[in-house]
Amino acid sequence: DVMHFINEKAYEASVDLAKERGVFPAFESSIYDAPDSLRPRNASCTTIAPTGTLSLIAGCSSGIEPLFALSYTRNILDGDQLVEVNPYFEEVAKSEGFYSDELMQQLASGAKLSDVDGIPDSIKRLFVTAHEISPEWHVRMQAAFQNSTHNAVSKTVNFPREATREDIAKVYMLAYEGGLKGITIYRDRSREAQVLTTGEKEEKAEGVGLTPRRREKVTSG
Repeated sequence: DVMHFINEKAYEASVDLAKERGVFPAFESSIYDAPDSLRPRNASCTTIAPTGTLSLIAGCSSGIEPLFALSYTRNILDGDQLVEVNPYFEEVAKSEGFYSDELMQQLASGAKLSDVDGIPDSIKRLFVTAHEISPEWHVRMQAAFQNSTHNAVSKTVNFPREATREDIAKVYMLAYEGGLKGITIYRDRSREAQVLTTGEKEEKAEGVGLTPRRREKVTSG
């Protein structure tokens, strides 16, 4: 219902805009070029783009993506690691009286909130993370929004490191059957370094460090 409303209002705005500026150049012979059809300014009006970085800047959720983790370790370019806590979970944890640095570190190390004693069941049901949701329901969520979105929907299906080729193939088929225009698969630890991590520490393979290059005081060109 949410995306249907957004899609409907975006299309209405496009039709209004076309009255002032005309339809898009390829309108003729397009799917919109039919008797009694509305004449939009835009060939497509809605999409759900990747919002991971933008959501961090804005301090909000990343659209239809579930939380990656309630507390996690962020690897930054100079090799440092930061433990970050979801601000909404932190607020609830403090208001309910179960917040502690030890709990945040425990969650960042891979513990599930559902396995922690002393947490109200209502809180456990509310704060479910990406790896606790089955791949099938990741796809179902994306399909629900794709039905009311003109272009593709950005969504990542998070797999544990033990995922098999058959597990991933099943998700691709579910995506196809659900009419998705694209889907992203990420298996945990499938890369030597990843931006967000939870779980036990592993020996890191030696690689090339990413650091800002030195900039000259005076440049030309």
